[in-house]
Amino acid sequence: MGELSTLPNIAAKLEAQLSDVGITTIDELKRVGSREAWLRILAHDPSACIMRLSALEGAIQGVRWHYLDEDTKKSLKEFYRQNK
Repeated sequence: MGELSTLPNIAAKLEAQLSDVGITTIDELKRVGSREAWLRILAHDPSACIMRLSALEGAIQGVRWHYLDEDTKKSLKEFYRQNK
C-alpha cells in the first residue's frame, strides 16, 4: 500500500482505483478534489457509490466519512444524484 492509504477511508481497493485514474499522491488527490476523483473512478467502475465519494472527501479533509459535516454531506449527495 502506498501514500494514499495513510489517509482516512482509503483502503487498498480505493487506493488502487485512484492509481488507475492517475491519482497516486495525497497532493494530487487534494488538487483534483473528491468530485473529480470520483468521476474518474465512475468512468471505470459504474458501481462507484455515494459512500466512495464521501470517503474521498473525508480523506481530503482528514476525517472518517461518517464525520463530514451535514452541509458537505448534502452537497455530495446532490452531486452524486446529478452525476450517477
